[in-house]
Amino acid sequence: MQSWHGLDEVPKDWGRSVVTIGVFDGVHLGHQQMVARAVGMARDLGLPAVAVTFDPHPDEVVRSGNHPPRLSTTDRRVELLHALGVDAVCVLPFTLEFSRMSPDEFVQTALVDRLHAAGVVVGENFRFGHKASGDLETLRTLGEKYDFTAEGVPLVSDGDAISSTVIRERLAAGDVAGAAVLLGRPHRVEGVVVRGHQRGRALGFPTANVESPPHTAIPAEGVYAGWLQCTQSPSPYEGERWPAAISIGTNPTFDGVERTVEAYALDRDDLDLYGAHVAVDFGERLRETLRFDSIEALIEQMHDDVARARDFTS
Repeated sequence: MQSWHGLDEVPKDWGRSVVTIGVFDGVHLGHQQMVARAVGMARDLGLPAVAVTFDPHPDEVVRSGNHPPRLSTTDRRVELLHALGVDAVCVLPFTLEFSRMSPDEFVQTALVDRLHAAGVVVGENFRFGHKASGDLETLRTLGEKYDFTAEGVPLVSDGDAISSTVIRERLAAGDVAGAAVLLGRPHRVEGVVVRGHQRGRALGFPTANVESPPHTAIPAEGVYAGWLQCTQSPSPYEGERWPAAISIGTNPTFDGVERTVEAYALDRDDLDLYGAHVAVDFGERLRETLRFDSIEALIEQMHDDVARARDFTS
């Protein structure tokens, strides 16, 4: 498996390949169908399969200040695409200059000169080139010019369209279970564990306060059942995964104003995760965020939340 950041990292002796192109934010079930088709075509032709994606999200460049929350980090996208069987992932830096390339320029520069595409697989609503002027038919026409086939795959499941937009809407409503159905796995929020107010520890439920990258798709405020995993750390916990109760909100009982993502690894009060890179996977929403009249009432509710999280993750 190979990963390239930019076309300059593609090996000079790279031969013909089957290429699939997309933002692939979330690598949801629709994306998985598309990648599976590209991998299948590549195997039939005896060629490697390459997934081409973009960083940052194109909307961050062409619609600055109006870009959508990101369902996955770039590293996570690369990991998920490799897991689907592609032989290489090429992450193209999406710049203003890049966005101004015509459809023909993009095809010739990326697909023909560097990746030597024999076949290209995209979503049937694929748009590319300056001002999204190219579509699937444009790609097919250019394929005839440059000697590759182009195929569009419908991003649907059981008759319903799957899109990153719909998944973001479900997350914004707190429907993490519904989002997981379209993703084919729990939605994940990644970040570094930072020091918070340490109220959870004082209450008997020490939490990992997760600081995620900007523009991360964070579910609606509330309490969730899920999992906490240590993904990168020099600590002995790297690779470990624990059932967790997860809180998203401003801690209204304490008049908080900053929205945080905090995860309590069930029955673990011995973890020191400060500075570690962790992943929080959301399974089910347990309740909305509440303001309690007393600390005792909050602790009682937290015990109930933990019990329900334990039932869900067991």
